[in-house]
Amino acid sequence: MGNGETIYAGKRALVTGGAGFIGSHLARRLHELGAEVSVVDAMIPNCGGNLYNLEPIRDAVALHIVDMRDCERMRPLVRAQDFILNLAGKVSHIDSMQDPHQDQGINCESQLALLETCRCENPSAPIVYASTRQQYGRPLYTPVDEDHPLLPTDFNGINKLAGEWYHRLYARLHRMQITSLRLTNTYGPGLLISHDRQGFLSVFIRRVLTGEPIRVFGDGSQLRDLNYVDDVVDALLAAAARPDAAGAGEVYNLGSPEAISLKEVAELMVRIVGCGRVELVPFPNELRRIDIGSYQGDFRRIHKALGWQPRISVEEGLRRTLAFYREHGGHYL
Repeated sequence: MGNGETIYAGKRALVTGGAGFIGSHLARRLHELGAEVSVVDAMIPNCGGNLYNLEPIRDAVALHIVDMRDCERMRPLVRAQDFILNLAGKVSHIDSMQDPHQDQGINCESQLALLETCRCENPSAPIVYASTRQQYGRPLYTPVDEDHPLLPTDFNGINKLAGEWYHRLYARLHRMQITSLRLTNTYGPGLLISHDRQGFLSVFIRRVLTGEPIRVFGDGSQLRDLNYVDDVVDALLAAAARPDAAGAGEVYNLGSPEAISLKEVAELMVRIVGCGRVELVPFPNELRRIDIGSYQGDFRRIHKALGWQPRISVEEGLRRTLAFYREHGGHYL
């Protein structure tokens, strides 16, 4: 065990968004570490919640299908927790442009409701919030550090930025132990792949597994840094275990030293599966408007403070991911 993981044995941990992709991995790891785990998920359609994600620990965790805006039901769930890991949110950039009010409700109102409930019922529990690199928008320079201007290109980036600032404000005003991690492109088993609105990785995975050509927009040279979900869980656990290292409302980028183009990602998937093809196609207008170009995050701050760095290479992570969907894809397609 590393990054302070031994601290979780015998402790109570609440994971919001815990039936979703990253949240379910986190809940399973906490259970393995000996924590008493409670999961909250609103199970909003098309947002990633999938009860099959929790199948390995179905009888070992307390699952509560609750919207965080329902403060009456949230109060007893927040009370007496030793750690609160806040993964609840909506991540679809396309959906946010089509329905900004829903995105605001999930990524702003829900976050404010949770924080106020925590302030009233359990202000001493460390909170870790899963934020996003999307709030940086189109990078002015790379790798992008935490001091880069915040220039989101879509409503999702704006609303996630507001959600993060609610957390930072509560940390400062009420001396709550809150840390935000700005996640980049996270992938792995359990990622929502049933539609095209959850990001390029989910689309690529579904297409290569169903024998459809992987369509890459533009010339495919746009760079991304990818984090396998186990590495992201390591970061979340490290941040919750060491809130003293962050200070009030600190933020950390996640990232990878390995930047890879979208075309290279698609070609790697085709090689791993052993069939399929990659097509370069023009950008759809609705995506061109919110495209950020190339992105790579600077994660030196979290490495210095918490010792975190990614361990799983892109190739190894994709092999694990595609092998999972070959076996369990019926629960996700």
